[in-house]
Amino acid sequence: MKKLTMTAGLALLSILQGACADRQVVTSPISSKPRASLDAAVSNDRVVSIFDMCDGPSFNDAGFSCTRTAGVTVDQLIAELKLRQTADEWHFAASNVNVFAGQTLDVVNRGGETHTFTEVKQFGGGQFGFLNDLSGNPVEAPECVDAKPIAAGATQHETISDEGDELYQCCIHPWMRVVIHASHHA
Repeated sequence: MKKLTMTAGLALLSILQGACADRQVVTSPISSKPRASLDAAVSNDRVVSIFDMCDGPSFNDAGFSCTRTAGVTVDQLIAELKLRQTADEWHFAASNVNVFAGQTLDVVNRGGETHTFTEVKQFGGGQFGFLNDLSGNPVEAPECVDAKPIAAGATQHETISDEGDELYQCCIHPWMRVVIHASHHA
């Protein structure tokens, strides 16, 4: 009877978890659908998402390109950077990723602005002095000179070739950072 009660409870929990989630939740251990994962043991592909919450009207009026229709205004972003030297709405998800050497990251820009995903030897500033100053990163990372832009909605593929930790940052918004931990495939 105890086993039946536990089984029924787990089934109910699975149903509630799926019904109350704001995204699809896999409730069985085997799924025929491919899914993105940051766990190196699950899949050969890794996804790093780029997010921002730029407000299109205010950013475009200030001379910055933003494809979103609403969000954080330029003035709100500057105020947050002055206060905290970071803006949580501008970030990579996740900030730490485990992969096997040789795997490819799919870096997807889900924000409204252009970003970069640039490997650096040491985290530093980016291409825009005023954002470097506001974020407390006065010295530009040398790798940012040749950073490749990723437009809103675009994807960049980045192969992680060596074992060890690799640092990546956005060379436009230098507080956006991620550490990739690459290990040898067992």
